[in-house]
Amino acid sequence: MAETLSREDNDVVIIDKNDEALQKARENLDVMCIKGNGVNAGVMIEAGVKQADLVIAATSRDELNMVCCLTAKRLGAKHTVARIRDPEYANELSLLKHELGLDLVINPEQAAAGEIARVLSFPSAVNIEVFARGRVEIVEILADEDMPIIGMQLRNISKTISSDILVGAVMRGEELLIPNGDYEIQKGDTLYIVGSPSSVYNFCKQIGRCTQKIRNIMVIGGGLIAYYLVQYIKKTDMKAKIIEKNKERCMELTELLPDTLIIHGDGTDESLLLSENLRDMDAFICLTGNDEENLMTAFSAKQLGVGKVIAKVTRNNYPQLVKKMDIDNVINPKLITINYILRYVRGMKNAIGNPVETLYRIINGKAEAIEFIAGASTRFLNIPLKKLKLVKNTLVVAIARKGRIIIPHGDDAIKSGDSVIVITMNGGLTDLNDILAPGGKLE
Repeated sequence: MAETLSREDNDVVIIDKNDEALQKARENLDVMCIKGNGVNAGVMIEAGVKQADLVIAATSRDELNMVCCLTAKRLGAKHTVARIRDPEYANELSLLKHELGLDLVINPEQAAAGEIARVLSFPSAVNIEVFARGRVEIVEILADEDMPIIGMQLRNISKTISSDILVGAVMRGEELLIPNGDYEIQKGDTLYIVGSPSSVYNFCKQIGRCTQKIRNIMVIGGGLIAYYLVQYIKKTDMKAKIIEKNKERCMELTELLPDTLIIHGDGTDESLLLSENLRDMDAFICLTGNDEENLMTAFSAKQLGVGKVIAKVTRNNYPQLVKKMDIDNVINPKLITINYILRYVRGMKNAIGNPVETLYRIINGKAEAIEFIAGASTRFLNIPLKKLKLVKNTLVVAIARKGRIIIPHGDDAIKSGDSVIVITMNGGLTDLNDILAPGGKLE
């Protein structure tokens, strides 16, 4: 988080009691480091809390984070963000925010569970990001040789298959592209499809990428993500069984989730998985605290024929390994948290302009998908997009207007009140006006 924020020209101070963590930060980041307890008022004052625009409390203890934010607000910090993960607090968040003066509460495990639930509802997708309150999706799919779009130029997709979706970005090997209409899809391309949920689903159905619905799920690891995931899917026809090797945690989960089968055992033991009918599962999700275990167990499940395999990782140094292992989805709670923080920080920077409404770093952080709200300060309202020159590697991929979803073409224009979704390879955009190149209005 500190690395991402400092890279966007924010002055960052880290407070921590751990010498090793601070030393690593000093050596690798352009930040100030202070050793001490983040709840201690003296330490916070030394760190400059009175002049701080934002204080983020992200220790491993929820209560400590709450007290830290309360203290920071009393000492003069303008905004506070707390990481609060315990399910016991989940139903009290609105009250907690009000009483403690919290501006934003982040629950990485709950957010990760929500992302898994979205992917399970659309199993042919590698990843799904949601904009405009669920009315627009960006769905990541892999182009394989059986698809009718292989060898087709993007401009012909709208003519022959669907004009209600747009390919907003393409990953070919290690190269990321914001494509134009001449781009020709090849086998192995990773495509980022933009449109309404129904339009994207229908497009995937037409190109043969809609698999059967997921009903039976096996989850390895009974931590918070597993708990929140069951909460998300309990109103669907999906059923999960959880394998957890800690007996006490199994007993807790049995009480918390009375309608879910909880199995005490080692989820990395292939014989146990097979005895629990692994081959009959529609999805396999590995959520232990060990990245390597998650990846290897997910790989084994894929080799044994499970259709949808998802693994949790907490580090960012596995993308090539994951590709080779043929794991369908990788969920990183830390990256999800960073997306939330970035969106909030950029919104703070632009409180009076066209604020960032939603932000996702996609394609391993190489690009961003951002939702802005157009308003009176937008400099190019009611001008056809074909008369605008946008900054390089930036594309307007969707406009949400009064319940309608517009996949924009050259004659479409942005109006006040529109939700405008943009994909860009240029980091740090804080305002919708930032997408316009100098002299970007053409006659």
